[in-house]
Amino acid sequence: MNIIQIGAISAGVAVAAGAFGAHGLKQVIDAAGLEVWKTGVQYHLAHALAMLLVAALGANIAKPERIGALFLAGQIIFAGSLYLLAVTGMKWLGAITPLGGVCFLLGWGMLAVSAGKLKT
Repeated sequence: MNIIQIGAISAGVAVAAGAFGAHGLKQVIDAAGLEVWKTGVQYHLAHALAMLLVAALGANIAKPERIGALFLAGQIIFAGSLYLLAVTGMKWLGAITPLGGVCFLLGWGMLAVSAGKLKT
């Protein structure tokens, strides 16, 4: 699969997760859990779209696959840990979440460095 496919699938999963949180979890978890879920969805969707941006820039930036992989890893670790935290209440999952944030930051940093080399 390429970055466009992975980004598009990830965006669809984020939309489905948002709908599931709004409709399927509303009666199952408390308001605080729903807020945690929503945060996961927001970062998940934002970084799925970021993957599509990276794909659109493609050959114009260095290492687009690596940047896309960092965004995907961030989605899995950051959003995934928040989804699990929201539905299980296992607080220790909050210790994993920042690792996903680091993946996001590394991806954005790599994108910034790559974009600095573009001729505009």
